[in-house]
Amino acid sequence: MAQRVRILLLCTGNSCRSQMAEGWAKHLKSDVIEAYSAGIETHGLNPLAVRVMAEAGVDISRHRSKNVSSLLDIPFDYVVTVCGHAHESCPLFPGRVKVIHVGFDDPPALAEFFENEDDKLACYRRVRDEIRAFVETLPEALSKIGDTPMKNDEQDALRDSVRSRYAEVARSGGSCCGADSPCCTPD
Repeated sequence: MAQRVRILLLCTGNSCRSQMAEGWAKHLKSDVIEAYSAGIETHGLNPLAVRVMAEAGVDISRHRSKNVSSLLDIPFDYVVTVCGHAHESCPLFPGRVKVIHVGFDDPPALAEFFENEDDKLACYRRVRDEIRAFVETLPEALSKIGDTPMKNDEQDALRDSVRSRYAEVARSGGSCCGADSPCCTPD
């Protein structure tokens, strides 16, 4: 078996997006990706994120919020920031690691203004599915980047392709989580 690509999925708070991304990577790509998640801060697990991932058949309930400093001795191939703020406060990593910024909306911030739990969960589900669509492109999408940092327009193109894939799945009326784990019901 070929060596797996080591990817750190980084988010400033590390309570939601990076842990969802790690969960998807381990669930969908464990044969080619060795995934880790961490943050600049630690906040624990977000229970709504745990819930929507469980709906999709991915258990992240045993994940723990880790500070990036606890993982600096791991020689990552890529650091992928999955939130909008990580690129502003992204730590330096030793070696030739490639840092790529792919921001996803923050589910707690999206859900903040909703009182109804179903509306809040819808925010988490959308971001969960966008992250899944991104993870499905890995590691191939990362290897196309080469040794130069991703430019803003390249980041936008990658993000647009992920959103386009998610929209395609949503419009198809089929299962958003794959044939093995349907999670979208008529209601």
